[in-house]
Amino acid sequence: MSQMLVGHGVYAADPIPGINIDIGNSTSPGGASSTVSILLLITVLSIAPSILVLMTSFTRIVIVLGFVRTSLGTQQMPPNQVLIGLALFLTFFIMAPTFGDINETALQPYLKGQVSQTEALDKASISMKKFMFSHTRQKDLKLFLDYSKAAPPSGVEDTPLTSLVPAYAISELKTAFQMGFIIFIPFLVIDMVVASTLMAMGMMMLPPVMISLPFKILLFILVDGWYLVVRSLLLSYNT
Repeated sequence: MSQMLVGHGVYAADPIPGINIDIGNSTSPGGASSTVSILLLITVLSIAPSILVLMTSFTRIVIVLGFVRTSLGTQQMPPNQVLIGLALFLTFFIMAPTFGDINETALQPYLKGQVSQTEALDKASISMKKFMFSHTRQKDLKLFLDYSKAAPPSGVEDTPLTSLVPAYAISELKTAFQMGFIIFIPFLVIDMVVASTLMAMGMMMLPPVMISLPFKILLFILVDGWYLVVRSLLLSYNT
């Protein structure tokens, strides 16, 4: 830190600049509008993780990857950071067409001043609605529409987000658990075979997990398990 001489060879540090925040009355409607816009932006950023989890493919992907690790019985391998990172990049890959549509129809026109903020949000929500609606079970959507006593929507654009988002979330949970159940079956068979073999040999004190774990890992490697899991996830969003 730079210093300055203050008499008799004594050095003092340079003063640290301060930051002042003024709160006062706005003298123009534009100032108040800007303040509200900033508050809305901060609110959107604060709920961005929830938007990512509940309105994209992230939920299905991370649950299926968690089932893979649980069925293998490898405890914390792969680590949570690896699974979350892989789920994020797969989410960006799957959602790329939707995000590209949002950028083309909403973000770029808004940045160029061609549409207002409200119109840009409406156009962006339509793109997200199309994605969620195509992967939402009608039974789940009807549940929330009936509970809110809302009129049946005439199309995707008229479907309220307050009903579509939770319906999409529980649809994704059901699909992810179905895929997880299918992943569990071959590893469960290995556990049963190993447990039966150990019991027949009279080695009941030896935990079957210690013997079955290498076989499960070997099976997963031989069938190229990660490729099959990721391929299944990608194909599940093409239907």
